[in-house]
Amino acid sequence: MSETLKKETHSFQTEVKQLLNLMIHSLYSNKEIFLRELISNAADAADKLRFEALSHDDYFGNDSSLKIRITTDKEAGTLTIADNGIGMTHDDVINNLGTIAKSGTAEFLAAMSKEQKADSNLIGQFGVGFYSAFIVADEVEVRTRHAGAPADQAVSWKSKGEGEFSVEAIEKDDRGTEIILHLKEEEKEFLESWRLRSIVGKYSDHISLPVEMEKVDMGGQNEDDKKEEDEVVVPEFEVVNKATALWTRSKSEIDDEEYKEFYKHISHDFGEPLTWSHNKVEGKQEYTSLLYLPKKAPFDLWNREKPRGVKLYVQRVFIMDDAEQFLPVYLRMVRGVLDSNDLPLNVSREILQDSAATTSLRNACVKRVLSMLEKLAKSKKEEYQDFWNEFGSVLKEGLAEDHANRDKVAGLMRFASTHHDNDAQSVSLKDYIERMKPEQDKIYYLVADNYATAKSSPHLEVYRKKGIEVLLLTDRIDEWAMGYLPEFEGKKLQAVTHGELDLGGLETEEDKKAVEKATEEKSDLIEKIKTQLGDKVEDVKISGRLDESPACVVASDGGMSLQMARMMKAAGQFVPESKPIFEINIEHQLVKQLETKMSDEDFADWVSVLFDQAVLADSGHLDDPAAFTQTLNRLLMK
Repeated sequence: MSETLKKETHSFQTEVKQLLNLMIHSLYSNKEIFLRELISNAADAADKLRFEALSHDDYFGNDSSLKIRITTDKEAGTLTIADNGIGMTHDDVINNLGTIAKSGTAEFLAAMSKEQKADSNLIGQFGVGFYSAFIVADEVEVRTRHAGAPADQAVSWKSKGEGEFSVEAIEKDDRGTEIILHLKEEEKEFLESWRLRSIVGKYSDHISLPVEMEKVDMGGQNEDDKKEEDEVVVPEFEVVNKATALWTRSKSEIDDEEYKEFYKHISHDFGEPLTWSHNKVEGKQEYTSLLYLPKKAPFDLWNREKPRGVKLYVQRVFIMDDAEQFLPVYLRMVRGVLDSNDLPLNVSREILQDSAATTSLRNACVKRVLSMLEKLAKSKKEEYQDFWNEFGSVLKEGLAEDHANRDKVAGLMRFASTHHDNDAQSVSLKDYIERMKPEQDKIYYLVADNYATAKSSPHLEVYRKKGIEVLLLTDRIDEWAMGYLPEFEGKKLQAVTHGELDLGGLETEEDKKAVEKATEEKSDLIEKIKTQLGDKVEDVKISGRLDESPACVVASDGGMSLQMARMMKAAGQFVPESKPIFEINIEHQLVKQLETKMSDEDFADWVSVLFDQAVLADSGHLDDPAAFTQTLNRLLMK
């Protein structure tokens, strides 16, 4: 016996140990999902074999009829799920069944631990469905042989879910994988044919692969059917699912439950989808698409590099998971299937990148998804609001990434607003325009770190005084995203923290003349403050936007705000030099005090405190908070 045949014992990755503990002790509410997960994995193995066989003629051998077979042994108390798909090598077994390679394991475990009802809704979402076998089994054995490998290079994997697993080489006559579950005493219901058939019908009817089970003998044996003592009876098997690719069927033949179960199959999400769109297109291009919008965001939504996209089929032959070429990154929450008749069977990711057919299919998929969202926003506002709360921040990326559909994306956006006294992002740009004052020609918005900072910003004072609504943006992505939306439906968007105050027809001649007069009369004070602040500011001006606050900082037109500069610096990006404009409220008592008789040191301290207060109100951060505290303390002591 060679070295490779020796039995190896390995310890599970720490996260897997924690996961198995949760599986074994916590998941009671929906135990039957283990079978759905194992059937789903088997179907994926068959899909991968079909794809790999395109470049490996020997992979199918003389067994080209792909299937999944479920068998039971009541005496031994075992349930076996077998497939003749791609199979696994020794290294595949170690990597796939001993570790959780997917990032975010800690988040998964934290989320699982918080689930008071201890259900299984998170399992598939985190790619750990295989381990659900331990919900019902106290020992699991996997026997597998990779396509193209000789019979003596098969592998056996065994574990009782207690921290270790063993791997050894075995002989296996055919390719594929068998998963043998040694069921717990209290889970023997899963040995009953009727129970297994009901689960397959419920969760796996839509899988294109036939799921077979042994025929049930409904009647007694005839005299002629009795077997001889030395006769071996070969069991007969029958298909117990529809075994038709769901997306190839007519929409009128498919009910909502089938659509929902198919979503769970392809997404590994145990929750139901929010909505879906199923379309068959014939003409210049021939393809079928079935696209879903989920209800809940996955834990790694913000990871732009994670695998994403739809399952790609060509003429119903599986080509690849996560075909990201057909949907932009900002729609990475979408799941589904795309089946094209126009792409070649040997298509690769590189070919897809440069294909005109890909571009056309991508445009069609994006249009379909955005139409789904528009329909939802119009007819089911509460459901759309829930979607926005989950995915809104990601959808905003489309303003920068999808110039062709920018207006559609903008129409789908929702914001908090001074019109409501809460932080709910429920106001659309159309809502805002409908409430605009007759003389108003701009959509005003303010970007801040959080809602509390935005709501109390000094920049809002003049708008509040004149009854002008301002949108309040508090997501990290907002300032960057809004830079790509100069206007909407002919109305220019204006950040209230940037540039000169411009209220258009809402600003009276009296307001303008008052600022001009104050600027002329207080020119000496302005110059003195400017000299004191030096290169900290671009300019010092009399403000027309302040009513209650003594001062504020404003970014120049086209300039970068202090908040944006800080975020870019934190991300390690180059930050171009950008200085704020310091605006003072000449009617405020603290500013008037600057004109009274005081020492140069006191003047410097007061100017420094007013400037730092304005920076704090704008961005919530100071470069040197200790210096601000010392200066403030000096003034308080006098």
